[in-house]
Amino acid sequence: MRPTRHVRVLQAQLRASVANAMQYRADFLLQGLLGLMWVGVSLIPLNVLYRDRQSIAGWTWPQALLVTGWFTALRAALEGAVSPSLTAVVEHVRRGTLDFVLLKPADSQFLVSTARFEPWKVLDLGASFVIMGWAFHQMGRAPAPLDLAAAALLGLVALIVLYSMWILVISLSFFIVRADNLSFLFSSLLDAARWPVQVFRGALRFLFTFIFPLALMTTYPAMAMMGTLDATTAGTALLVGFSFAAVARVVWLRALRNYTSASS
Repeated sequence: MRPTRHVRVLQAQLRASVANAMQYRADFLLQGLLGLMWVGVSLIPLNVLYRDRQSIAGWTWPQALLVTGWFTALRAALEGAVSPSLTAVVEHVRRGTLDFVLLKPADSQFLVSTARFEPWKVLDLGASFVIMGWAFHQMGRAPAPLDLAAAALLGLVALIVLYSMWILVISLSFFIVRADNLSFLFSSLLDAARWPVQVFRGALRFLFTFIFPLALMTTYPAMAMMGTLDATTAGTALLVGFSFAAVARVVWLRALRNYTSASS
């Protein structure tokens, strides 16, 4: 499938998702408002924690707020683009109806990854930028252009890792029945990304840095935006990101070989 065809398919899927969302405009607005309320509520624990402290694990209030901003953006991407499409795969596999995807003249992973979007999550993404701007206002400075570019690159890597890990979780549905339970566990673990990874100690610090790399998803982009991330760590993050993508692709292709359709 040529890249131009991928773009056309993506545009069609986006238009369909927007049209579907706008059929119920009151629900669209309500979901958007609830999302913004969730963003506000998510700031409460951080505010309580820093009420009587100047810094925690070397992170001041505005710096930790920046991590929360990246977490909000990542959560918006997960719930707005990644999860709505991929969670449907579990049901397709369970019912043996993935044939409708596999028979189409396009890459199956691309099709299942772009099947559905939640447009109202754009409001959450906008809220994340507001939080980041507020964080730098509290710092009394603006990010340097090169730091912004580095943070944007690491943000892309974070999205790749998030998507790849979700592909790995969904691929398990070809082997076990209740893979959707693992998706709930994945979402629960992701909540820890709202905190700088330095606040964790021992086994949790190792887990969230090397096994389930939450540090790469939110802490490193925030550090890059502040200009405190060294080049070695940034390079390693890039390598990890593309490695995750390669592994997810191999696992997806092997999982498809285990698929049994309803007509088999």
